Amino acid sequence: MREHFNEELSELHNMVLRMGSVVEESIDRAIDSLLQHDMELAEVIIKDDDIPDNMELEIQDKCVTLIATQQPLAKDLRTICAALKISTDLERIGDYAVDIAKTTIRLDGQNYIKPLIDIPQMAKTTIGMIKDALDSYVNENVALAEEVCIRDDVIDGIYRNIFHEIISIMMDDSSTILQAMYLLLVARYIERIADHTTNICEWVIYTVTGEKKNLNN
Repeated sequence: MREHFNEELSELHNMVLRMGSVVEESIDRAIDSLLQHDMELAEVIIKDDDIPDNMELEIQDKCVTLIATQQPLAKDLRTICAALKISTDLERIGDYAVDIAKTTIRLDGQNYIKPLIDIPQMAKTTIGMIKDALDSYVNENVALAEEVCIRDDVIDGIYRNIFHEIISIMMDDSSTILQAMYLLLVARYIERIADHTTNICEWVIYTVTGEKKNLNN
């Protein structure tokens, strides 16, 4: 019975990892669509929005089945509950990727008011956070989860720099206001993705230690 349960938990981990891989790719492609003014790619990202949604439902069904049939206790139950919560955070991350793609479409045909350097840097760092957060989940690596949370401070710092730079541009030239607001939204979306990634790390720590910490400052 225990061997079968471990196999089911392993499959659950794989489902979470597959969902994580999908949303990582969505973020990467969304940023590419913005940088390259690629409307077709943006449309594909929006069209594929139901993929992570469906994966979340599959993970939820898997978790409910495991709880109902295996009646797990203690750490096993925390592991399943964490998968439920992590899938929800991943689904929200996927939604933000779609929001970035929608912004790409809104900015179709416009020359950007500034070189897009900080935003791709934010996205690259955040995608790395997601990869490591999921790795910490599968390997129950509390130290890695805590280190990922520290990187959220880096994202917050980049966001503040972008915010001040874009506000300055808006003040110097009122014609840039609309596009500036859209670019600020993109930066905000990425900042929120990092926050959801921190949530994932908090659930990893909870799974291993049984303690729920709020590391999302």
